[in-house]
Amino acid sequence: MTLAARPDRVFITGASSGIGAALAREYAARGATLGLLGRRADALAALRAALPDPGRHHCYAVDVCDHAALARAAQDFLRACGGADIVIASAGISHGTLTERPEDLPVFESVFATNVNAMVATFAPFVAPMKAQGTPCRLVAIGSVAGIRGMRGAGAYCASKAAVHSYAESLRLELKSTAVRVVTIAPGYIDTPMTRNNRFPMPFLMPAGRFAASAADAIARGDSYRVLPWQMGVAARLLRALPNPLFDLVFSRAPQKHRKEAA
Repeated sequence: MTLAARPDRVFITGASSGIGAALAREYAARGATLGLLGRRADALAALRAALPDPGRHHCYAVDVCDHAALARAAQDFLRACGGADIVIASAGISHGTLTERPEDLPVFESVFATNVNAMVATFAPFVAPMKAQGTPCRLVAIGSVAGIRGMRGAGAYCASKAAVHSYAESLRLELKSTAVRVVTIAPGYIDTPMTRNNRFPMPFLMPAGRFAASAADAIARGDSYRVLPWQMGVAARLLRALPNPLFDLVFSRAPQKHRKEAA
């Protein structure tokens, strides 16, 4: 089922910057009423002030790892708006990690808590209300092409995004007989503060605004899985098809993601 061209109610986590903020700007321009959730109240307030008709949007300064606070924000948005049409779990973090370094174990745990567990906690309060609405709705998981193959020095991030893809696929099957569609968007390199920390070439780097417009169109169609930009989708399929010996030979010396230094 295709969504209306102007979705009414859109709840976005990770809205204070990056992909989340770009999606907020795109949906506000399409006339939606937004629930903007992120850790930084000042960034959320600045974003809302820059959107059309800022008074109709709702801000929630919440860490997605605080599941109780996240559930309260979801319930407040549902009460205020009478339901939700799209929920986008966009909150995510990325750090380089090395399994041999014991100080990186908490980083693994933090990446999974934010990228995977918080996604489940984001969707959970919305599933029953969306099913009860009986109208076309979307739960949107922001994955990554990094979840398609593991990369050197990025075990936590790649594994967390692979988990996102599998979790969203499971949820899609659970909700198959309902009006709720689960959409997985797998960004390649998108020009955001997160990717600007990368110390290696980023092919097919896509402006955040263009990504948001393409993602919103895919969400409206109810695409089950979409890689953006499309060129990265082609590259990802080729990577997946590489035999392990050839993949290992090519990528064993690839640049590593920057590690989070211990405090």
